[in-house]
Amino acid sequence: MRARQLKFGYFTLEAVNSFAGTFFLFYLFFLTRDEFGFSTRDNLLLTALHGFVYVFASWQGGRFTQRFGYFTALKLGFAGMAGGLALGLIVPGVIGQVLALIGWTLPCCLIWPSLEALVTEGEDYQGTARMVGRYNIVWSAASAVAFFSGGWLWDRFGRNGLYGICIALMLLQFLFTLWLERNAKRIVPGAKTHLRSTPQPEAADLRGARPPQRFLQMAWLANPFAYVAINTVGAVIPQLAHKFQLSPTQSGVFCSLWFFVRALAFVGLSRWTGWHYRFRWLLAAFIGLVLSFALLMLAGQLWLVLAAQLVFGCAVGLIYYSSLFYSMDVGAAKGEHGGLHEAAIGLGICGGPAVGAAALFLSPQTAHVGTWAVSGLLTAGLGGLVWLRTRK
Repeated sequence: MRARQLKFGYFTLEAVNSFAGTFFLFYLFFLTRDEFGFSTRDNLLLTALHGFVYVFASWQGGRFTQRFGYFTALKLGFAGMAGGLALGLIVPGVIGQVLALIGWTLPCCLIWPSLEALVTEGEDYQGTARMVGRYNIVWSAASAVAFFSGGWLWDRFGRNGLYGICIALMLLQFLFTLWLERNAKRIVPGAKTHLRSTPQPEAADLRGARPPQRFLQMAWLANPFAYVAINTVGAVIPQLAHKFQLSPTQSGVFCSLWFFVRALAFVGLSRWTGWHYRFRWLLAAFIGLVLSFALLMLAGQLWLVLAAQLVFGCAVGLIYYSSLFYSMDVGAAKGEHGGLHEAAIGLGICGGPAVGAAALFLSPQTAHVGTWAVSGLLTAGLGGLVWLRTRK
């Protein structure tokens, strides 16, 4: 088996893991609402807990993968996630759901840094850009399909389907990883994928305009704020569905638009590299993130929700793409950089929902208080991005 064929296997793992993770995380909120009566604030707190665990687990997960190897991390991750999810079926009540979420989150943080590093291993500048593009397209497309179809799966199979499907997918990935590892060992040590030694002239010139590390810092700052918005929206989707009288199946259809837009944005960004190391594109995406989030949360008509999702998907697409590309392009410690990239995501997963929940706790009678609080946080992040760009 050639190295390129192995990378196709890594992309397969990525797609399956993205599908399972999106289905579990987003439809867990429907489970907590329907079976345990969780409010918007409760689901926001649950998301914040997930993000808090994710921050530290990703940071250490990246270091673990760099030290002990990618396949070791993948095997432990898939086996651990299957065991963690099983707690949701074994332990009764809300405690079981919380334990399942934590038990899934901890080993999950071994998976993404490993896959991010494996798909870019042995690539030069052009190869890294190409592989990061494919990586983003694969996981985002699988995520879009998962959310789109997840409402129907939830309506049809309920809690047993939510956990059963995800556990089965984790076990299949574990077995597939064993097969990939055996084939990877047959490749001659030191063999590398085909590299293009001449970088794209425009991209090479742009890399000299500002230190690449500065763009890495700005992307690591921006990406958590994208996940502030994403996970705040995700936690309140059951309430948005109730507001517009949508069933879970209908919610999966109408609220998945931004998932597909994000995937299409990844396709465009992978084919056009003019945004590499150009601040104005990152700035425009951040401004679009702030405005589209507010509209998405406050819109009183469904067509406005759909319009906001168009901008939202493009904005989070470019911000995420920037963070991952710069993480893989700047420096050689891809596993550790991948872990820091994921840890930054965890900060956003925790921070946004935590702020929203705190606002609802302190001022529950104020209309849209959670939305305004999170929008203020995003605006502060925009100011931080500009400051980081202009400081010497």
